Order: sequence, then C-alpha cells, then structure tokens
Amino acid sequence: MAEEKTEETPAPTARQLAAARRFVAAHGKPSRAVVENIGRAGARVVLVGADGALGDVVVPGPATGEALVEAVADLGSATWDADTVNATVIGPEHRRRMAGPRARR
Repeated sequence: MAEEKTEETPAPTARQLAAARRFVAAHGKPSRAVVENIGRAGARVVLVGADGALGDVVVPGPATGEALVEAVADLGSATWDADTVNATVIGPEHRRRMAGPRARR
C-alpha cells in the first residue's frame, strides 16, 4: 500500500491576523482579499478596503492565505474581477511607490 503524503497547512500567525483586522477596521467593512501565490516565498493576501485602499499580508502559502481570509470578520474572498479592480483607489503617492526609485527623483 502506498503511503499518502500529507502536508499540514500552517495557520496564520497572530501578527498576520492582527494586520488584516487592523486593515479592515481602518478601511471599512466589508473589505476584500485576493490570495496570490508568489512561489517559494508563499502567498500574498492583497487587501482592498471598502474605501478603495490597498494593503497586503504575506503568508507561507495559498492555503494559509485562505485560512486568514476565513478567520477575519468582514473580510471576503475575492478575485481580480471587474468589481474588485474598480473598487481600488490608487492615489499618486501609491503610484510613485510602485514605480520605484527612479520615479521619486
């Protein structure tokens, strides 16, 4: 009989949960979360507040990201569909930060 390999999904840490809860409290309810696999580094949980603000929390993997979304009240799972994209509000300062050091000169 072949031995079945099972991997345990790491639970989100208290720090990760607190960061997501602070984001929801600061940026309105309900907020959205898109879990993105970023390879060996784990997963990025992109947070979109009711006010359009963006934030993120990096976790060990997509399953942990989904567990984080489930554990935080008023945070719903989302995808990058038209509703989620249109809910984001990206201001000039955020655009400069995303553009990198050359844009800040």
